[in-house]
Amino acid sequence: MNPNPILVHALRGGIVESAHGGALAIVDADGAVHTQLGDIERPIFPRSAVKVLQALPLVASGAADRWQLSDEELALACASHGGEPRHAQAAASMLAKAGVDVAALECGTHWPYHDGSIKALAAAGQQPTALNNNCSGKHAGFVCLGCLLAEDKDRRAFLSGYVKPDHPVMKEVTAALQATTGYDLSRTAVGTDGCSIPTYAVPLRHLAHAFARVATGVGLRPEHQRAALRLRAAVASAPFMVAGSGRFDTRLMERLGARVFCKVGAEGVHCAALPELGLGVAIKMDDGNNARACEVVMAAVVEKLLNLSDADAAFVRGFSDIELKNWNGLSVGRLQATSAVRCA
Repeated sequence: MNPNPILVHALRGGIVESAHGGALAIVDADGAVHTQLGDIERPIFPRSAVKVLQALPLVASGAADRWQLSDEELALACASHGGEPRHAQAAASMLAKAGVDVAALECGTHWPYHDGSIKALAAAGQQPTALNNNCSGKHAGFVCLGCLLAEDKDRRAFLSGYVKPDHPVMKEVTAALQATTGYDLSRTAVGTDGCSIPTYAVPLRHLAHAFARVATGVGLRPEHQRAALRLRAAVASAPFMVAGSGRFDTRLMERLGARVFCKVGAEGVHCAALPELGLGVAIKMDDGNNARACEVVMAAVVEKLLNLSDADAAFVRGFSDIELKNWNGLSVGRLQATSAVRCA
């Protein structure tokens, strides 16, 4: 029997049409559980929600300084972006600074997620490249780290296969994930993410603890403390780079600035760091739904926990209690976080 509560309702005609169950962990930097809904001990694949943890070695190693990466580029290293021109250009800039080009990326190629960017490429008769991949920033960060680790070796040869678990780049990334979560990755399930790097199953409690550590620096090695602070500052400075036009993470962080660092992952995962409260948040929706479920829960958590102005509270409520309209603009229902979330 699934122990997880219903966290989101879709309403139509005054009744529940659909329901989304899931689990939520909110943890402080010492590892104490602030809020628990559902099973927060079951290992789940965090997917792209942990990109800031995976980016820690880029800064901690000195690679970000060596290649003089900007705030926009560091924010892109934490991103699941829409493949808009600014995203692709920043990824290309990162690679150029490290002395390589798009051929070094091993994330694969797909059309941009941003509709206008798809149409612009098609209208120009162009094909997408790996720079348009939503993970190109993260991978450009891996490549920048690899170019530093290569030292005097041939960079292209050294970088080959950097997505594999036993490559020096991925060993650094995995070590950062284990150090921040405190979870033994050698004893958990391992899968392959959409961008070809390993993804490790980690319980929500440990993921929330990692984000509390990112929020505060408590429990992190000094070099990871400095890296987390710098990455959070970069994202606060350039939130567009983390997602893009109209996307939840970008819109929330544009509005609330450094008060929130949040990052969605595939299959209904969302994590956040709340620095002023010293808390980390981790969400997993059972049905893997992002926009209709985990983003709604994250908005409700932020609305509940942060001391927001009336205007900011109304803005955030627009994501946790959403009016649904049909193609004629008629109101047909609502998408709402349930009382399980709002009263937790």
